[in-house]
Amino acid sequence: MAQTQGNPRISFKETKYIFPKAKEGAVLKHEFSFTNTGQAPLIIKRVTTSCGCTAALVSSETIAPGKEGKISVEFDTRGYFGEVVKQVYVESNDPVEPRKILEIQAEIEVPPSARMELDNYNYEAGLILAGEKIEVPLKVSNRGELELRVEFVHRQATIYEREKPVKGTIKVAPGKTNEILVRLPTEGRSGMLREYILIKSNDPIRSSVSLYVSGYVVSPEQLKELFQKYRYLLDKKD
Repeated sequence: MAQTQGNPRISFKETKYIFPKAKEGAVLKHEFSFTNTGQAPLIIKRVTTSCGCTAALVSSETIAPGKEGKISVEFDTRGYFGEVVKQVYVESNDPVEPRKILEIQAEIEVPPSARMELDNYNYEAGLILAGEKIEVPLKVSNRGELELRVEFVHRQATIYEREKPVKGTIKVAPGKTNEILVRLPTEGRSGMLREYILIKSNDPIRSSVSLYVSGYVVSPEQLKELFQKYRYLLDKKD
């Protein structure tokens, strides 16, 4: 591309870099070099990244014509596995390309471990009659190579597996799925119900996740009123 006379131009030697395979937890580093191929000072206004796991710094905010600069990038791989792609955004006073996008790519290797997967992270119970228990069916799968150990944390929830109450740790073999039932009491509750159930595990990537349960608790009297108020809708369907 021809130079724009009297203007700065930012020209990178490369805009994409692929790291060699790396172990989870490593901090990967790379420098993107660029040159001001224009005829006026190049000013780097801002350098940002696509997530907090990636940091980027510019060697100098002002680059004279014909001079080079560098963008140093660090990627913290903790909590990542498999193929990962991140972007770095470079904003400058280049009138042709005021925003350049750089990309780093890495394949993160994780040692054999348990890997937790839930079939549902949000459960909407709808209308609940006060005093009745909310029952949340949940499938917990182990996609890893080692045994998964799971523990549910909630002050009132009761956990069942194979129709038997469970206290403590639930074990899921590699490649298997356990069917769990979570029961929440509604005594003393009315109106909107929102509960978070913490699920802890030995999955090194997702050591804790939350199951969100919501619904609306009504008394028998309120339910009767609702039924009478909207009964005509049911009659129409008949």
